[in-house]
Amino acid sequence: MKEGSVDFWKWLAKNVVLAALFVLVLVIVVSALLSAITRHGKEITVPDFSNMSLWEAQKVASASGLELYVKDSVYIRSLKRGVVYDQSPKPGSHVKEGRKIEITRNTVLEQHVKMPNLVGFSLRQARAQLIRNGLKLRKIEYVPDIATNVVLHQNYNGSPIKAGTMIGSGVAIDLVVGKNAEEGMTPVPEVLGRTYQRAVDLLQDNSLNVGNVRFDSTVKTYADSLNAFVYSQFPTSDSEYVEMGSEVSLSLTVDDAKRTF
Repeated sequence: MKEGSVDFWKWLAKNVVLAALFVLVLVIVVSALLSAITRHGKEITVPDFSNMSLWEAQKVASASGLELYVKDSVYIRSLKRGVVYDQSPKPGSHVKEGRKIEITRNTVLEQHVKMPNLVGFSLRQARAQLIRNGLKLRKIEYVPDIATNVVLHQNYNGSPIKAGTMIGSGVAIDLVVGKNAEEGMTPVPEVLGRTYQRAVDLLQDNSLNVGNVRFDSTVKTYADSLNAFVYSQFPTSDSEYVEMGSEVSLSLTVDDAKRTF
């Protein structure tokens, strides 16, 4: 083989190797840049911001490489003022670094509404009116009267409350209603699988009160309490009729394994 030919093949091999190295380096650099831009494979588990103040939530979000955006505000009396009520995406979701998390806060200032006049209303009408006015029914107290389930008195914190009185939104009102001796019994509805509020609605619609309420260890946040369902009740729906105004105790969970009904 001539010397020129040998040199040519050496030159070709050298350039092929250099070209391969160049392509390899180029692939590595491009991959690194794409990874940096898209943060491919670097997902963050969204923390649970429930019940945190805005400052606390922002601190946790920043430490996690996330951003917070206050999307809306609500007023919930039972929740601490100014804390996070809801968020999107939900806790436990996997997102890219830098993702904005939308949160809904409980308002800082208490809201007030007018107390309606419920005397003379049926129990069902009175409950509907309370809800329309941003209030809720706490307890039904029965006293002997010719007209069953007609409101005789309206009370707040154990004292009568006049119609037109300004009162905090979301507070619970007690109603004193009549009960005819011949119409004093009611069936117990089955509330298994219902959320707490839906269970309360069904019980009150049947002239019953909520007794002891127990949330099991799976219910850790306010959001959990809203999503929890009843897995046990006493008395059960198999019971014979009970007196109007009787209490039904509830146990709630978010554990689907307890859906045995």
